[in-house]
Order: sequence, then C-alpha cells, then structure tokens
Amino acid sequence: MYETLSLYIDGQWCQGSRGETEPVINPANGKTVGVLPHASTEDLDRALAAAAKGFKLWRNTSAYDRAKVLKKAADFIRQRIEHIATTLTLEEGKPVAEARLEVASSADILEWYAEEGRRTYGRIIPGRSPAIRQMMVQEPVGPVAAFTPWNFPAVTPIRKMAGALAAGCSCIIKASEETPGTSVALVRALADAGLPAGVLNLVFGVPSKISEYLLASPIIRKISFTGSVPVGKHLAKLAADGMKRCTMELGGHSPVIIFDDADTEKAAEISAVGKYRNAGQVCIAPTRFFVHEAVHDRFVASFTKIAKEMRLGDGLEPTTKMGPLANPRRLDAMEQFIGDAEGHGAKILAGGKRHGNQGFFFQPTVLGDVPDGARVMNLEPFGPVAPIQRFSDFDDVVKRANALPYGLAAYAFTKSAKTATAIADALESGMVGVNHLAISMPETPFGGIKESGYGHEGGIEGLEAYTNKKFVTQIGV
Repeated sequence: MYETLSLYIDGQWCQGSRGETEPVINPANGKTVGVLPHASTEDLDRALAAAAKGFKLWRNTSAYDRAKVLKKAADFIRQRIEHIATTLTLEEGKPVAEARLEVASSADILEWYAEEGRRTYGRIIPGRSPAIRQMMVQEPVGPVAAFTPWNFPAVTPIRKMAGALAAGCSCIIKASEETPGTSVALVRALADAGLPAGVLNLVFGVPSKISEYLLASPIIRKISFTGSVPVGKHLAKLAADGMKRCTMELGGHSPVIIFDDADTEKAAEISAVGKYRNAGQVCIAPTRFFVHEAVHDRFVASFTKIAKEMRLGDGLEPTTKMGPLANPRRLDAMEQFIGDAEGHGAKILAGGKRHGNQGFFFQPTVLGDVPDGARVMNLEPFGPVAPIQRFSDFDDVVKRANALPYGLAAYAFTKSAKTATAIADALESGMVGVNHLAISMPETPFGGIKESGYGHEGGIEGLEAYTNKKFVTQIGV
C-alpha cells in the first residue's frame, strides 16, 4: 500500500550512493512503513548537473508543450488518488478523506499552472520615437531548489514544482524525510507524463546538509522554502551570498475575531473544523480566538462541544475525524503549551491530554480565559490547541490581533459589510478570510508578511516568482 521510496536524479530512480537511510514512521502506531535513502554529496552533484542540463532543454520547450506534460501528470495523479492518499495518511496521519482532498487539490494546482504557464505574457511599452520598439518579456529564472515540510506532503511540494516547471525552470526538490512517499508519487506522475530527464530531481537527507550544499552551488538561481521562521531566515542569509531569488512561506499564528453580530453557531463550527484539520498542524490554521463578550459564552459552548465529540483514530479508519500528530515532538510541545497556559491562569475547557496507548495522539483542546502572557498566545502551537480570549472594543482587538511579528493569515466573522471591510483593512496579514477559511486556491496568491515571509505561491504571482523580467529596446537600422 505504501509508495516505494527512492531518489530521482536525471530521470532515474535510485538509492543513495553511500547507503545511508532512515525509517519512515506511521504516526498512528509508531511502526516503520518504509526505509528512505539519503542523497550523498556525489548524488547532489549529479542532481545539480542534471538540473543545469534540464534547464537548457526545458526553457527552450514551448509553453504549449510544457503544459501538455503537466496536464498529463495531473491526470495521472487523479487516476492514482487512492494510492497516493493512502501513502499520505500512512506517513503523515491525517484522515484519508482529508488526504484525498489534498491529493485532488495537488492535481488542480498542477493543471492550473499548466494553463497559466501558457500566459506568461510580456508587454509592449510605447517608445518616445516611432523608430524605437520597447518590450518587457518574462524568462525562467533558472534551476530552482525547493524545500518542503511534512504537514501537507502533496500540496506544498506540488506548488513549488508546478510553478517552477510551468515557468520553464528545472527543479531540485528536497521534500520532508518524515513524509517522503507522497512526493515520490507526485514526481513519479510527472516522470510518467514525459517530463524530460534532469528537469525535475528529488532528493532526501539531513535537511541542513542538503540545503547548505545546494544553496552554495552557482547552478541554483532560485530558492523556495516552506517551514519555520528560524530556518527560513537562515536559508535567506545563505541565499544572499549568491544573490539568489527567494520565496519564503514561514510560520503564522492566525487571529480569529468573532464579532457580536456573527452567526455564532456557524462561526464555531467553521472555526472548530478549521482548527482541528490535520490535528491543527496547518500554517494557516485559526489559532488565536478573540470573541466578543456578548457572544463569548455561546461561541465557547458550541466550539467546546465539537472538540469533545471529535473522534480520534487511525486516519485510514473511515470514522476518524482527527488523526495523530505527525511525530512525538509535537506531543511534548502541546503539553508544554498547555502547562504554561494553566500556569498563567487559563482554564482547560476540553482535552488537554495525550490520547490512547500507541501512536502520537493528542486530544482536541480548548483553553478559556487565556492571558496575553501565555506562550500559546505568542507562539504558534501547530497542534490541536485553541486558546480563546474575550474582547469588547474594535480598536483593542485589532491591536491584539496585530501584536505579533507574524502575518500569514487572519480571519473574522461578522454579518456587517461595514465591519467586514473595516477589519479586512485593519488586519496586518498576507491573507484575510471573512466568514470563511478558504483562503488557499490554485488561482489565488498565497503568502505572508512580516516574519511570516515574503513572495507568493499560487495565482499569477506564484508563476512570476519563477521568472525574470527582461526589458528589450531596439531601434531600426
């Protein structure tokens, strides 16, 4: 049922040349589901040489022909959705229904970029003389190094691969060693669709060693990273030495503001489903809840009820609503957040403990009356913990929502068009959802501000992230 794990270098599936490996663990039961090969420096050199060769070929392939390959790969992903979703759940833990949606979304992303790659338009700029012709054209930036985390093993890698490939770039992707099977399956679909050798390469290994080696190479001209703020800052510094372009999608800590005129029951349901999706391991998950004092008790009662009734279990079980955390590190982190919150006077309204005697399960947790000084109000929990505060004044809640250095996503619930416009304008965030949480689609820009990073994936902005703009002026002779 699980994907066969390999590296993919210059059109060939292979094992690491030095025989280094690590186990891949099923977080639902702690058992090994596969053995992952690591790339040696010799393997990385082969991948870099392949990417350089592949770029020369792929950049000169027409956007029309590139689109045909990407569309065919999207079709393969849809045909293989059950296998890929099962692989995803086995290695990451999320319910298989969520995994299916993620894999389907990855196919949509690939197909959208296939189409948009054919519209990498330039423009004509009127000259100051009839004899002068001026134009701006977009060209692929060059070979790309992409790095992705474990929480969305399908969507995050495909965003980077699709954007790069649609623009005409080659790519070396280092996906997460904790969830490698899904990325192997996606690369396999692209290879089977006819992507030329060298255009896409997949490697695994010790993350710091891989990233530092690839970023030091003059072959790499663009970096795309999704992960933590500290690691993103480190990679950005390394990239600066070679003046390499970067897209940084880093951590968040999304505020959710429930106004007194909101549909309280609906807001609680939407928020709870979003909070506990993928066990809260979502960079844009709603994570800091500010609820108007007039509706606070009703919202908390509805939200807590949903949390208490949520069924935990193996993601392959059809009745499971929330799976395990991805690794034991997250269990320790949840206990530390909750212990600190209690020490600051917060109340545990639901959950708060590990669940079961195997795997990495943690109960959906609701914390009430959480003070500003608690760690969970200042650092992203990245797990199923929902801290809730009261508010009464618009300006005050905006100040609290914007107080942190993060600015990835933010949400608000209100029936007032005036309030909706005012809060959307006031929130310091790269993305804002009003009355819903659906802020990530293939055709829309995805990215943050402040310490949540810079640059975008998705939308035309995500494609242009992989292009250079060249100005050409010529005069008749």
